Amino acid sequence: MKKSFEERLNAILPEISEEKFLNKKGLGNEIPFYVFDYLPDFELKMRGHIDFMINRIASHHQNIKLVHIKLFDLMIEHMRERGNLDKAFELESEKGATALWKAISASVKPERFVKVIDEKYELKNAKLIFISGVGTIWPWVRAHSLLNNLQSITGDVSVVMFYPGKYNGQSFRLFDRLDGDNYYRAFRLIPE
Repeated sequence: MKKSFEERLNAILPEISEEKFLNKKGLGNEIPFYVFDYLPDFELKMRGHIDFMINRIASHHQNIKLVHIKLFDLMIEHMRERGNLDKAFELESEKGATALWKAISASVKPERFVKVIDEKYELKNAKLIFISGVGTIWPWVRAHSLLNNLQSITGDVSVVMFYPGKYNGQSFRLFDRLDGDNYYRAFRLIPE
């Protein structure tokens, strides 16, 4: 029987707080990357639930060091720190959206963006990593590219990507509309 979105949401915290999950038992040699996919209509509810889980983990599971990477916020912060944010707005007003798109694309290529993540967060000291904002940073960074590049800096830390679309265990379909042409192997966190 198919689980509702609410049932799947309510199953996340018990799953990720289990020792079996945190210690990666039963994975063999697989990378501990998980995807929680959801319809984009539930984006606001998903954000609220992520905040709820972060607060719950902080108050009830102090042994779990959690890092939450909000991709869009990180991109904006990175551009601001480099002095590129205001330049990007000027570029858009002078040369249009296409010029802005190209400028942002150059600064957030997945390989570079992962270096920014590595500099900002102590991922190898974490027990669990949440990644959100995949839809807000598209098309500059794609889920499969980000996960592929993250492997080198996360070690054996469990990573949960919250994905607004469909993930079938091999490929992504962003917003449940845009087919991805690239293969990626991660576990579905809570299947339907």
